[in-house]
Amino acid sequence: MDKLKIIDANERFSPDIESQWIAQAQQGDQQAFHRIYENYHRRIYALCWRMLADKDSAEDVCQEVFVQLWQKISNFRGESKFSTWLHSVASNIALGHIRKNKTWLQRIFSIEDQVVEDVAVDMPQCSNLDKNILKLPERARLVFVLFAIEGYRHEEIASMLGMAVGTSKAQYHRARGLLRESLSE
Repeated sequence: MDKLKIIDANERFSPDIESQWIAQAQQGDQQAFHRIYENYHRRIYALCWRMLADKDSAEDVCQEVFVQLWQKISNFRGESKFSTWLHSVASNIALGHIRKNKTWLQRIFSIEDQVVEDVAVDMPQCSNLDKNILKLPERARLVFVLFAIEGYRHEEIASMLGMAVGTSKAQYHRARGLLRESLSE
């Protein structure tokens, strides 16, 4: 009998069960991988959406994260929590997507107004905070999401985004100020 089919819903998120799924997925068990996907898909999509501020890109990147996860799950050694490792993988893939798809025109002109319209149409159930996060300028949004939501240190963010630590801190404070301002309106 397949052990995954008899897992109680209350056990679904226990670290022991998750460790079992990871070990089985590392051995090529697709059902175990599907359980991991079910457990993390929403959180990874939310991370991608916040970083990319675009529903279609977030869906594409989220899918890419799980494709990469399937291919590289054997690289997970258990030196950190699996969720931490997976969020790091997702963040790096999202940042790579941004770098790869940014056109010279987007660097010159802001597309923030279009993002606000898209969010209103595509995600009406989205929280007011999330809507305002998506309105932030790209660098401020990325730093805010990575620092305040994902828990990275400014040194890590600076390295990931190719900026000085002071710039990361300044972008975070800029994002906080813009959010405070937009939420008080």
